[in-house]
Amino acid sequence: MSTRKGANAIASAVVLALLTACGGGAANDPDNAIHGEISGDITVVTWRTDLVEDGTFEKYAGEFRKLHPNVRIEFEGITNYEGEMATRLSTKNYGDVIGIPTMHPRQFEQFLEPLGETSELAGRYRFTSSHTYGGKQYGLAIGGNASGIVYNKRVFEEAGITDLPTNGTEWIDALKKVKDSTAAVPYYTNYKDGWPLGEAYSNLGAITKDPDAGIRMAENPAPWTEGTDIYAIDSFTYDMVAAGLTEDDPLTTNWEQSKVELGTGKIAAMGLGSWAISQIKDAAEANGASADDIGYLAFPSSVDGTQYSMIEGDYNLGVSRHSQHKAAAWAFIRWLVEESGFTEDEGMVSTVNRKPLPANLRELDDRGIEFMEASPAPAGEESLLRDVADEAKIDLSGYLYRQKLLDVARGAAEGDKESFFADLNQRWNQAIETVTG
Repeated sequence: MSTRKGANAIASAVVLALLTACGGGAANDPDNAIHGEISGDITVVTWRTDLVEDGTFEKYAGEFRKLHPNVRIEFEGITNYEGEMATRLSTKNYGDVIGIPTMHPRQFEQFLEPLGETSELAGRYRFTSSHTYGGKQYGLAIGGNASGIVYNKRVFEEAGITDLPTNGTEWIDALKKVKDSTAAVPYYTNYKDGWPLGEAYSNLGAITKDPDAGIRMAENPAPWTEGTDIYAIDSFTYDMVAAGLTEDDPLTTNWEQSKVELGTGKIAAMGLGSWAISQIKDAAEANGASADDIGYLAFPSSVDGTQYSMIEGDYNLGVSRHSQHKAAAWAFIRWLVEESGFTEDEGMVSTVNRKPLPANLRELDDRGIEFMEASPAPAGEESLLRDVADEAKIDLSGYLYRQKLLDVARGAAEGDKESFFADLNQRWNQAIETVTG
């Protein structure tokens, strides 16, 4: 699996052993400085089990060793990445290079080595706003993704959809055409797997063309109110489910099978980050369909006639605070994101500012969709949105509260959209008062 935290939540998925990660420091680098001698054995712990198992990461390691022959790299792939890393972090043996699992920004310095001043690194790299704290940068995104919807062009054509939807009403109308004119499921939520429901949160800011949407939400006592990004995001799925435009039995959804069914036209659309495009195309070809059937849409909203798509980093790579070869670990991270060709191979947005968009996003560019990055939170407020969400017990980028929302939409729980949003607003307002005093 792979996501913006890949496949997604987002989430989860790089197994060898941590045999050398805590060995002695480099002989020529007694202080084990991050900018010291590039040598030693390092373990890279990753959610990308697929790239460990098929030897792709070993090929990258071979290229890296041509530049740094004194570094030996082992890769460990973990399927239940977030869960396993939560346990690993209670020890000192969690690798040298890691995909940084979900943690509070205040915890960065407890587990990670600072990579430099954010103000300096931001001049060279994208996506630095997510893993900075106190002016220091603790992670670099392995690559980035755009927010939007993967769809099957052939199914849309069979349904007679000639103009791609740019607002919510047009979107519902398009899905009704799919339901009436084809055998495809108009939209697949992946309710059972859960994490795909959190993918929609990546659109925060795109709906209202507001890169400060997250900053404003942290201070808004009632963010689930019509006109805001989060209201549109959560209404999006609710309205489709309430209209009967999603899978018949959400309790039996299957992520891996859904990729095949979207690729072959049994499903018309799924809301996923652009990381999923290559996976759906691969699934199409592997099952006798055409990769050219797979396209990508921006969230159905527009501002003054223009649609927007947020781009944000996937998992960030960080250097373990307990690594004994920090310079080698940091050198590998920089090489992977800058020189290895990884993002090009994966169809991701490069973390390096100067590099162009990948080919799989050019159709959005050709249609005039504009790309945006979220603004970094003001100094001292880096964790405010997370703090409020935690206090309110609302997993903004997760799926638990969205599963409950969909239960209401499909009639499996009491209430309606208005009452559900009212409860979220009440909890959010109370959380703001508690957190800000």
